Amino acid sequence: YPPASLRRGEGGTVRVRVEVTEQGGVDGVDVVEGSGSRALDRAALSAVRSWRFKPAMRGGQPVAGAVIVPITFNPNQ
Repeated sequence: YPPASLRRGEGGTVRVRVEVTEQGGVDGVDVVEGSGSRALDRAALSAVRSWRFKPAMRGGQPVAGAVIVPITFNPNQ
């Protein structure tokens, strides 16, 4: 949570499209629906870039794919 956003009580949900590699790494990220706060959107992108995913499977083999991840920032929690 960006400290300045938390102090201002900014919250919202960012929907991030994540390109996932066959190995489960992140190949690319984009905001598909912003929270209304540029700082929260940037924080969501930064966080997702370091995540690891279980890749999609096709015919028993891992394949690259994409997923949309909602990230909610709630200053009251």
